[in-house]
Amino acid sequence: MTARRVTPSPGRGSGLRSLAGQVLALEGLIALLLVVAAVLVTFQQARQDVLRDARTRSLAVAEAFAKAPGVDDALVSPDPTAALQERAEQTRVATGVDFVAVLGPDGVRYTDAESDLIGKKATGDLSRAVVDGESFTETFHGAPNDAVRAVVPVVDDRGRIVGMVTSGIEVQSISEVVRGRLVVLLAAGGGALLLAVGGAALVSRRLRRQTHGLGPAEMTRMKEHHEAVLHAVREGVLIVGADKRLLLANDEARRLLGLPADAERRPVAELGLDPRTVELLESGRTATDEVHRAGDRLLAVSVRPTVPDGSGSGSVMTMRDTTELAALSGRAEVARGRLQLLYEAGVRIGTTLEVVRTAEELAEVAVPRFADFATVELLEPVLRGEEPPQDATLSEMRRTALSGVRAEQSLQPVGEMIRFHVPSTPMAVALATGHAVVEAELAAAEGWRAQDPEGAARALAYGMHSLVTVPLLARGVVLGMANFWRADTAEPFGEEDLEFAEELAARAAVAIDNARRFTREHAMAVTLQRSLLPRVLPEQNAVEVAYRYLPAKAGVGGDWFDVIPLPGARVALVVGDVVGHGLHAAATMGRLRTAVHNFSTLDVPPDEILGHLDELTGRIDEEAEPAAAVGDGERREETITGATCLYAIYDPASGVCTVASAGHPGPAVVGADGRVEFPPLASGLPLGLGLGDVPFESTELRLAEGSKLVLFTDGLLEDHGRDLGTGLGLLRRTLERPERTPEQICADVLANLLSPAPRDDIALLVARTRRLPADRIAEWEVARDPAAVSPVRNAAAAKLADWGLEETVFAVELILSELVTNAVRYGADPVRVRLLYDRTLVCEVSDGSSTSPHLRHAADTDEGGRGLYLVARFAERWGTRYGRRGKTIWAELRVGPDGGGGGPGPAPTAALDLDALEKLAW
Repeated sequence: MTARRVTPSPGRGSGLRSLAGQVLALEGLIALLLVVAAVLVTFQQARQDVLRDARTRSLAVAEAFAKAPGVDDALVSPDPTAALQERAEQTRVATGVDFVAVLGPDGVRYTDAESDLIGKKATGDLSRAVVDGESFTETFHGAPNDAVRAVVPVVDDRGRIVGMVTSGIEVQSISEVVRGRLVVLLAAGGGALLLAVGGAALVSRRLRRQTHGLGPAEMTRMKEHHEAVLHAVREGVLIVGADKRLLLANDEARRLLGLPADAERRPVAELGLDPRTVELLESGRTATDEVHRAGDRLLAVSVRPTVPDGSGSGSVMTMRDTTELAALSGRAEVARGRLQLLYEAGVRIGTTLEVVRTAEELAEVAVPRFADFATVELLEPVLRGEEPPQDATLSEMRRTALSGVRAEQSLQPVGEMIRFHVPSTPMAVALATGHAVVEAELAAAEGWRAQDPEGAARALAYGMHSLVTVPLLARGVVLGMANFWRADTAEPFGEEDLEFAEELAARAAVAIDNARRFTREHAMAVTLQRSLLPRVLPEQNAVEVAYRYLPAKAGVGGDWFDVIPLPGARVALVVGDVVGHGLHAAATMGRLRTAVHNFSTLDVPPDEILGHLDELTGRIDEEAEPAAAVGDGERREETITGATCLYAIYDPASGVCTVASAGHPGPAVVGADGRVEFPPLASGLPLGLGLGDVPFESTELRLAEGSKLVLFTDGLLEDHGRDLGTGLGLLRRTLERPERTPEQICADVLANLLSPAPRDDIALLVARTRRLPADRIAEWEVARDPAAVSPVRNAAAAKLADWGLEETVFAVELILSELVTNAVRYGADPVRVRLLYDRTLVCEVSDGSSTSPHLRHAADTDEGGRGLYLVARFAERWGTRYGRRGKTIWAELRVGPDGGGGGPGPAPTAALDLDALEKLAW
């Protein structure tokens, strides 16, 4: 039954024929009568008030004048008029009355506002004042004018009445006051009438909309027709108000639902309806042909709101009896439950990328809504993340998951090997055909019982009576099997359950295969990552180092660290983080780590190292873009690179650590007293963003001996529910304990900050600084004079003798002769020489020139050009380092039993003339 909007016919809705017009006319008439009555009553009351006020004022003025001092004496004087006329006029003007007159005992006027009345006798009955001595007021009609007057006797000291005083207000003045108030009353009445009529018009307008302009007779007739139709139709109709109470139920609804006679105005929850029907009525939602129960009947129910927009409205429910659809409804309910279970399986299976956990989720989803027990067996290669066999005999699988409605169970536990050596078992048949197999009566399954007689007997005794087994197939390859068992449910599995079991297994197989492939890729990435990270840190004396690297649970990232010895007993400490996860990130990390090693040989400041890395990272992106353009979305994501890096160079001779950052968190510095600082750095942009025109900046930190420099990646600080600021605070509290070795610090940091399943890689590097002893450093300033070379050479030889390095004297003298001579001839002030005795002996010659020397081979007839060649022959390593001003040429020699030259050339003889070598050019 559908509701039809009533549209007024032409001519309907106007005039007094409609209910709204009649209501408007009635309300207007009532308002008019009420306003007129109110005006009349108010006018009469105002007139009475004005008269009362006139009497009161007149009496007060007359009494005040009669009792005024000297009035009684003036009345017995020879000329009362002369004595009292002026006073009477002043009193009249001051009090606002129309007249004040003084009369003699005989009523003759001594004073009056009108002079021609003086000497004339006042009219009216004055005996009450003259004879009785009474003061009174009256409404006087007569000459000269009608008035409200007061008469008061004047009594002398001996009690005699010597005269009278009259005062009053003329009736004409009173009428003018009343007329003034009447205008106000009429205006107020008119306004009230307008408001009343306007309100009535608004009410009438709203009533016209609600009644569609119908008259009383039409509305009565429509109501009768609607009720006749409502109770005649063979569909049940319920109308529920916004307060969820029943407003109306027709005869068919009462019959179908068994409603009591007093059902109207009762809450729908108290009518004894089916809970689903009550929920539908109370929810206010729209429904079409939903199947609901009503006792032994099935009702097709439709619900619509009574107001189109549905806001704050009731609802109308129509229903028809569909009991003959009971069987279909049962099957539909089962199908709906199965669809809901498949939806939940899609949400609950595969929440992690772990093979075992995915198998467990499959077993948990199936129990108890489909089976009482569920087991999942997987092939051994699948559990290891390897490719499953495609042509081998699938006769052995590892039980991976088991779930049931009871804690105790009779099936083989998780971890055991399950074998299918009997071809007629349901499992073997399912594997052979690739489809689910149902065994409705396990007691009659001879193949299943023959495979494991003892286990089958235990299962049957436990109550297992029905089985569905289905292979787990992904991309046409078997990954394992899923078995669904029934014990507590009396109804056995049937043919209709096979399709659902296959659909459920198919969804689970895709999730298991994804987890398997992730396991394989994760293992490969971890292997690659660890192979690319340092296996053994190089030997050096500048810092004592400890480190940790942990791959992420969800996939290996591109975090790395490094410790690189540099010339001059210095060391470079590096941590970095490549964007992304997986093999691509690990490979990119390896390329960047190799590049860092190569750039470190340039011996340039950290900011320049990062500049070279930024260029290289940008080129990696450019090289990858053509390949990404033809690949799929996943390949395109893998080509996106970018990284952060922190590069620090520590010099143990000076205790200065120079640090530069490319978008990486700065280091923590732990003092010997345990005080933790995070020194501010000029944080540059990450590498590979194509913003190479923004230079990186270096920051110098002066570190005391024994300080700890803690370098880390952001995976250590940021994790589930923890931001960078919280992580820094936790790291600070962890590092504040003094007197710990770098190894202890690494262990404590991971114990306090590491989550059970880190979502990003973690690289942690802790370095405790050492200082090169002052007695292992020797420095000299050299004048720009060739004669100054020999004294420096001799001083260096003496210092080497003090260090016990006599075997290196000749090689050092040769190297210093060549390097100092070149600096004096071609360099610029200042020229300095420094010897550092650490694991090796380092000779450094610095000057203010930036001209770079290069190695060349002189011809037999050349007089020069052999200097650097000799340096390279006698030194283990040599190179040039540029500073902010000038350059430093260094040469490194091995010390020890085989020291003394370190180069591969022949041992020098004492006959070699070093002074002659000083004259050779580069």
